[in-house]
Amino acid sequence: MKSFEYVFDILLSERTKKQTEKVILTIAIFSFLVHLILIFMVDAGWLKSRSELLDNPIAAVYTPFSFILIYEVYLLIYYLPKSITTYIGKQYEIITLIIIRRLFKDLANLKLSSNWFELQDDLQFTYDLVASVVLFFLIYLFYVQSLKRRQLLVPETGKVTNIQRFIDLKKAVATMLVPVLLITAVYYFALWGFTAMGITDTSGISFKNINNVFFDEFFTILIVVDVILLLASFYYSDQFHKVIRNSGFVISTILIRLSFSVEGALNTILIVTAIFFGLLMLLIHNLFEKQINKGAT
Repeated sequence: MKSFEYVFDILLSERTKKQTEKVILTIAIFSFLVHLILIFMVDAGWLKSRSELLDNPIAAVYTPFSFILIYEVYLLIYYLPKSITTYIGKQYEIITLIIIRRLFKDLANLKLSSNWFELQDDLQFTYDLVASVVLFFLIYLFYVQSLKRRQLLVPETGKVTNIQRFIDLKKAVATMLVPVLLITAVYYFALWGFTAMGITDTSGISFKNINNVFFDEFFTILIVVDVILLLASFYYSDQFHKVIRNSGFVISTILIRLSFSVEGALNTILIVTAIFFGLLMLLIHNLFEKQINKGAT
């Protein structure tokens, strides 16, 4: 048990979080500069590339955002043992940042014309622009409800042992997720980089798919994690409103995962629906909790 706590402390302590933040931000700045240099080299004719990410300096913002997203995924794992609602909130933040990153990529490909609503790229930019504002507001409401949930919590002294076991399980899951994050991130970002430079064959691979592929796989893993936590939560509490809330969070994660398999308006609708559904689940859960607390007094 001591060895496990030691590994957990190395990977997910407050000190490690701060160090990881500094490293990721440094890499993000460096990658932005490298991306700009590559764009300049392509523009000058010194380097050949078929990548649309090397056509316009605006697209260079896409690269540092990718590393910031990796840090957000680390934060998701970091908060998993501490709070389920914060952990779910981080999922919502990640999918919103993916849309923001996509906006920077699409900005470089905008075609300003009177046929705006007839061009697929321009339409997608419009969808993402509106969705980013809506999602930002929904996430704000979600964290407001999350704060209310903490204020409604009533200590249950008879269940301390079960709660601690549940926290230990979440720590174990979070510890195992860190190497999964590291391995998949390195693999897919290397693939993305090699493809962008033309080192690997790009036939059958679109940049939209490469944009999604790491998060596609990671959200698939999160669905498994969410189901495990849902089943384990029965040892902690069998209260109806808590079971429904946790089940709703699993459905929300599944909807986000499904959004990676579609494009256009349906992609945006699925993402907004997922976060709105999670918000409603938490809101109704808090109403239940408030009513139960009134009955107990």
